[in-house]
Amino acid sequence: MPLTNEQKKEYKSIGHHLKPVLTVADNGLTEGVLAELDRALNDHELIKVQLRIVERDARQGLLEELCKAGRCELVQTIGKVALVYRKNSKPNRQLSNIHRNQA
Repeated sequence: MPLTNEQKKEYKSIGHHLKPVLTVADNGLTEGVLAELDRALNDHELIKVQLRIVERDARQGLLEELCKAGRCELVQTIGKVALVYRKNSKPNRQLSNIHRNQA
């Protein structure tokens, strides 16, 4: 289910202070990168991904592929950093960036 604009706005404000937990470089989406993406999304739900790819079109294509492979939604992209979200059915309240930042 796509995120609403209200959800995106909330997630952008939460994600503003996050540091990237995953870096994708020239090797692209390797097994290790996808495994780390899955682990990070299970733990944190909302994460930043740094894309160390020079070409903008290649970066955009890789980001679409990453979202499809990780079954996550793109919240925001600024330069070479993307904010992605995937809901966890049983989130850990200490690890989830969403639950830690809700009142």
